[in-house]
Amino acid sequence: INVSNDVTRIFEVTESITGAQTIEQADSGKVFWLDAAGGATVTLPAVKDGLKLKFVLVQAHASTNWVIASATSANIQGAFVNGAAAAAAADEDQVNFVAGTAAVGDFIELSCDGTDWFVSGVCSATGGITATT
Repeated sequence: INVSNDVTRIFEVTESITGAQTIEQADSGKVFWLDAAGGATVTLPAVKDGLKLKFVLVQAHASTNWVIASATSANIQGAFVNGAAAAAAADEDQVNFVAGTAAVGDFIELSCDGTDWFVSGVCSATGGITATT
């Protein structure tokens, strides 16, 4: 059986972000490219069980952090590999791609259980991604 004509290709849905933006619940499942020389604040949607988002740094930024901020305070939990060490997030308000330290290709993923956002990700340099209140 030749099924070569029946192959369905699945692509991730992506969107470039070049400035401040608020993400909608309908954006769940997207990969967001952080694509500007100066960072900005990206606000997460209201919590809802099953939401999943990914943010990837695709352009070096030297002047301003990219900030991924919760719409609700103190609800980002989890950990990410940060250079040679792990960095924790416990009851944080935001995750920061630190200007001048975060590198192209660094990323975080956020999953929501309806109450909290759970972060994981990888950063090539120690201190390149931080979680803060």
